Amino acid sequence: MEEKMMELFCAIAGRRSIRKYSGDDVCEEDLRRMLDAGRMAPSWVNFQVWEVVVVRDPKTKSALAATLPDTNPARGAVESAPVVLVACGRKGESGCKKGELATVLGDWLMFDVALFLNNVTLAAYALGYGTVHVGYFDQKRAAKLIGVPDQVQVVELLPIGRPLEPAKYVSPRRAIEDFVHREKY
Repeated sequence: MEEKMMELFCAIAGRRSIRKYSGDDVCEEDLRRMLDAGRMAPSWVNFQVWEVVVVRDPKTKSALAATLPDTNPARGAVESAPVVLVACGRKGESGCKKGELATVLGDWLMFDVALFLNNVTLAAYALGYGTVHVGYFDQKRAAKLIGVPDQVQVVELLPIGRPLEPAKYVSPRRAIEDFVHREKY
C-alpha cells in the first residue's frame, strides 16, 4: 500500500507541462488506460458530463492549433503531439438540480472536466507520456472544426505524446502556510 501511495505522490510531484514531443505514437492501449483513469474521476451527482474527441489527423490538429493565439507557447504542441484530446462537457447537468442551477457558481461542467483531465494527465505521466493543459484558444472555432453540438462546451485541448526531452524547469509553488486558513479566512 505504501509503495502505491509513494507512486501517486511521485506522479503528482513529477508531472510537468510538456510542449515538445518525440515522433513516437500513443498506442491505443495506453490511450484507453488514460481515458479509463479519467472516467474514474468524481463528478457532480456522478453525471460524468465529460465528452472527449480524440484527434490524430495532422490536418485537424493543425486547424486546432490555429485556434490558439500566436503568442500561446502550446500552439506547437497541439500541432505536433501524436494525439490531442478535445475535452468537452455537456451543459446544464453538472451543478444543477431539477434543471436549475444549484449554486452561485453556475454550471459545474468545467470543474468536472478538470477532475477528469487531472486523472488523464497523471495516468499519462505514469505511462511515460507528457501533456500540457491548453485553455487559451478559441473554443467556438474549435467546436465548429470538430462538429461539437450546441449543448456541449469545448473546455480544453490536451496534447499527449512522449516528451522530446525530460522537463527541466520546476515551477515554484506557494508554501502551504501562504494559502491555508484555519477556521476563518
